Amino acid sequence: MYIENPDTTNLRYGYTTGACATAATKAALIMMIGGKTVNEVKINLPVKKTARFLIEHQKIEKNYCMAAVKKDGGDDPDVTTGLYIYSRVEYSKNPGIEIAGGEGIGTVTKEGLPIKPGNPAINPVPLKMIKSTVQNLLESEGISKGIKITISAPGGEDVAKKTCNPKLGIVGGISILGTRGIVIPFSDSSWKASIVLGIRVASKLGINSLVFSTGGRSDTAVKKIFPDFREEQFIEIGDFLGFAVKRAVDAGIEKVIIAGMPGKISKLADGNMDLHSSKSSVNFDFLASMGEYLGYDHNIVSGIRHANTVLEVMELIKYDTVFLNLLKDKSLKNINKIIENKIQISIEIIKNEY
Repeated sequence: MYIENPDTTNLRYGYTTGACATAATKAALIMMIGGKTVNEVKINLPVKKTARFLIEHQKIEKNYCMAAVKKDGGDDPDVTTGLYIYSRVEYSKNPGIEIAGGEGIGTVTKEGLPIKPGNPAINPVPLKMIKSTVQNLLESEGISKGIKITISAPGGEDVAKKTCNPKLGIVGGISILGTRGIVIPFSDSSWKASIVLGIRVASKLGINSLVFSTGGRSDTAVKKIFPDFREEQFIEIGDFLGFAVKRAVDAGIEKVIIAGMPGKISKLADGNMDLHSSKSSVNFDFLASMGEYLGYDHNIVSGIRHANTVLEVMELIKYDTVFLNLLKDKSLKNINKIIENKIQISIEIIKNEY
């Protein structure tokens, strides 16, 4: 497999489980339509690139077709690398496109995730990728039948034990993930180098106001908030917030906007400058204490303290502006401790709906 027109990098790109599921589904549907096996397909990725995937384990039966893609995480350490992501496609009497989870795909059992309990752990972006790919192919062939798709990953239940899924209440297998379609394998040092490079490029262009985003979704969302900003102003810093703001000070940047999901910002408000899960974790007692300070009802405070995810907290408080502003205030105080108010900092909390 390869990405067409990839960015230059010294590390090999990988592919998300969402991209693999999409490619396997497209191959199985082509087989359903044409009655012949498919060895390779091309799909569009959310990052506005295309990728080709080798197809394996093709099967054509009377009532369904099945195909698989071997998950390749590239140079990123990914426990799902080597798993086969299967898609079984069949026509349905029901209209529309139905996507189900099969063997090795987890089931959501707790609130607070982007997927409601009882549903397979196939995240919104992969769902959209699969549905749009199928819809485009059906329309191009003039087919109006309903389609049922079952995604599976044999061995996924064992692999999932090495992930955060059990803690999040996702049982029975892995999740189908990916907001980009590709896995960019950055080591700490190379990611930090990319941050420094981005700041330097902006500085050379005379830019003195930057936007630091802590992840792909935050980056996409904040670009919509500031549509008139130049592309060079946006730098994805990942979890290296403390490092990034210090380098901004060194470069003489005057203003930095930090964009992050509530979970990342809650870590920052709690005094963490490295937001990676291995270095810091969400402190629900801390969030509950904020609720107590704001005079929340006892039941809400208790709900915050025993929440499974920060998304669950946000849904519980209905994204209360007062709560979010307090998160921002605490975050700003913590940042200014390390940069001594040398640059102007503001924070954009990105809602999980993006």
